[in-house]
Amino acid sequence: MKIAIVGANGKIGSRISAEAIGRGHSVTGIARNPEAGIKNENIKWVKADALDSDSLASAIKGHDALISAFGIDWSRPETYPLFVDVSISEIAALKRAGIKRMIVVGGAGSLEVAPGKQLVDTPQFPEEWRAGANEQRKSLEVFRKENDLDWTFFSPAIIIEPGPRTGRFRLGKDNPVFDEKGNSIISYDDYAIALIDELENPQFIRQRFTIGYER
Repeated sequence: MKIAIVGANGKIGSRISAEAIGRGHSVTGIARNPEAGIKNENIKWVKADALDSDSLASAIKGHDALISAFGIDWSRPETYPLFVDVSISEIAALKRAGIKRMIVVGGAGSLEVAPGKQLVDTPQFPEEWRAGANEQRKSLEVFRKENDLDWTFFSPAIIIEPGPRTGRFRLGKDNPVFDEKGNSIISYDDYAIALIDELENPQFIRQRFTIGYER
């Protein structure tokens, strides 16, 4: 497949890029400053602004799918609303480019920890992350109103961090996946495996899903 990735240079995006390349896919990294992108002969960098739907549409035209690993600067609250703004722009760009398939790297804050209660609304949720996670939650609602594209919103485990590439994990839908000790954890590399699995063999079209280790 020919895959365009917004945020291909980030912590998660770079792992997704590597996983896709390792499986023989062609990767185009989308960036405002492509010269700052990771140096990999298997990634073609294209200059485009994810907030400019016309620019983005031109950059992704001819691809089979778009993966959005867009991230914000968590130290700058003024960037938090970009989660929604970029989502709206990406949807418009996909339609202009004639591409239907999209997978979004989402957040864990919108996962349901009890009936009608999402993680971001619990007292245990870290206060310094709450405002940003709330804005990221809003981006999920943007996609849930979108009925033309084949989108998938992929929430990580509550904790996503560097770790081994095991290939051993369990998928869920709207509730966190916990291990036998009550922890919800996944490595960047295993998250990337599951994302490319979903791209190659879709199971969650117009749905959100999540991931975590069982033990």
